[in-house]
Amino acid sequence: MSKNKRRVSRPGRRAHGPMGGIKGGFEKPEDFKGTFFKLLNYLRPYRLKLIIVIIFAIGSTIFAIIAPKILGLATTAIFDGLVSKISGVEGGGIDFQYIGKVIWILISLYLLSSIFSYIQGFIVTGVAQRVSYNLRREISEKINRLPLKYFDSVTHGDVLSRVTNDVDTVSQSLNQSMSQIITSATTLVGVLVMMMSISWQMTITALLILPISMILVMTVVKRSQKYFRAQQEYLGKVNGHIEEVYGGHNIVKAFNAEEEVVVKFRSINSELYNSAWKSQFLSGMMMPIMMFIGNLGYVAVSILGGWFAIRGTIEVGDILAFIQYIRSFTQPITQVAQISNVLQSTIAAAERVFTFLDEEEEMEENETPIKLKKVEGRVKFEDVKFGYNEEKIIINNFSADIKPGQKVAIVGPTGAGKTTIVKLLMRFYDLNGGRILIDGYDIKDFTREALRDNFGMVLQDTWLFSGSIMENIRYGRLDATDEEVIEAAQLAHAHNFIQTLPEGYNMIINEEADNISQGQKQLLTIARAILSDPRILILDEATSSVDTRTEVLIQKAMENLMKERTSFIIAHRLSTIRDADLILVMKDGDIIEQGSHGELIKKKGFYAELYNSQFEREKVS
Repeated sequence: MSKNKRRVSRPGRRAHGPMGGIKGGFEKPEDFKGTFFKLLNYLRPYRLKLIIVIIFAIGSTIFAIIAPKILGLATTAIFDGLVSKISGVEGGGIDFQYIGKVIWILISLYLLSSIFSYIQGFIVTGVAQRVSYNLRREISEKINRLPLKYFDSVTHGDVLSRVTNDVDTVSQSLNQSMSQIITSATTLVGVLVMMMSISWQMTITALLILPISMILVMTVVKRSQKYFRAQQEYLGKVNGHIEEVYGGHNIVKAFNAEEEVVVKFRSINSELYNSAWKSQFLSGMMMPIMMFIGNLGYVAVSILGGWFAIRGTIEVGDILAFIQYIRSFTQPITQVAQISNVLQSTIAAAERVFTFLDEEEEMEENETPIKLKKVEGRVKFEDVKFGYNEEKIIINNFSADIKPGQKVAIVGPTGAGKTTIVKLLMRFYDLNGGRILIDGYDIKDFTREALRDNFGMVLQDTWLFSGSIMENIRYGRLDATDEEVIEAAQLAHAHNFIQTLPEGYNMIINEEADNISQGQKQLLTIARAILSDPRILILDEATSSVDTRTEVLIQKAMENLMKERTSFIIAHRLSTIRDADLILVMKDGDIIEQGSHGELIKKKGFYAELYNSQFEREKVS
């Protein structure tokens, strides 16, 4: 993506380029059991609620289980009445008064079962959503503790997928599965007791189907798990691709890269299709398998029950009740098959969430951090060494001593390490060697929050979020009054253009921030920096993409901002930093020259070459 591409996003959002290489192959969860128990730990604070759920589930199940037995009594009464009537027994016939009582009892039982089930579902939904809330909160807090190097290798689309898709999968699965697991367990026990009370022989016959069912289900589960994990992984990749590539669709069109983007999307989407198809197909086989085995059980029980009825050892109503119990018995087994399907997605999603939460965090803060009442702004670099990869050091023995209030320009060709120096200064990355001192104290002696409170940043890639202009400026200091915000805007030379906008300071900057110009965005970021009142400034020259009149305004605003503050200016146009107190000339990670503009020109070294070549180009243009 172009560096100049403007983006409005949530705080903490980071840009990345198009998707990198896609890892091939599927892998099983590294720790299925460990992930499962981690998930159980999130349910531990809700033990009391889950106990209540179990009690209501047992109650609901008991009422539902008793009903077929009572219905069997009504069936037997109807059958005996019809037989006596046909046989001509005196006074024979159906006892409708008895049947009516049975019907009212059944209605009451089913009603109570439904009420208990409703209460159970209400509690489970609350628990599932609370777990989901806690996971998202932990991910949000974790993001702020992760080092920037993590986001250098992972797309923010993938992180977004973990916050949304993966947590949603866990939440929905808990919501569905917890009730089903509890209900299925109580149903299995209760139905088994009722079946044994009718006929132990028929019960044993029905139970013979269980080993066959379980073997087949476990075989399918074992084969499909790796595809469920791959499905979650590639879903994250699809989200990442759409978020990062299609978010900059204008850049894609500008470089005629539509075909390449579509090809890459098809590749990722194809991997998602293959893994999703295999996982859903294999898990979908469980239901037909369970139904087939269940039907075999029906046949065996019906034949045995008919033989017992002929011999007079069992009532006709009991046969009907037993067949209903078989259905109630096989239903939880079928639900277990469904739950195992859902559980696979849950564990695959939960593992991705827990993997993220277990990522290595930034180095721990100093237990006794330095707290300065007032920061003077003296900055000293002592033999600083750094590399994004420890095996490849890009900053070598960088040393400089900057006095409070000095205006320091950092210049050099692309890749010289200018921006890296700034990132190290704010401790976005930790050094491989050397020290950076502020007012004589190592930056590691400060907390990161306290350290960064002393910095203000105005970057070329402006960052604003969707909200009013007042809110965007106030982001520099959240407790600032409206008057202070307006004063900062005046110092930044932004007040006049804000007043010309519809609704002024209350105008909403839209999601893409395309309802104000690039120069206006930059003036707002300067106003935000002024409001934060930092002691040390970092300025990435931001006038290259604006017109001459706006450039003058930005320069004036930046001059107001830099007054009596130590300022680091990453300079791209050398003509704008001629009045700097100190110019650091970088090349290949080292300071090769330093001094004022006049001193460096007299040396006729690398800086003089850069300046003269740039000056000639500006004259020609």
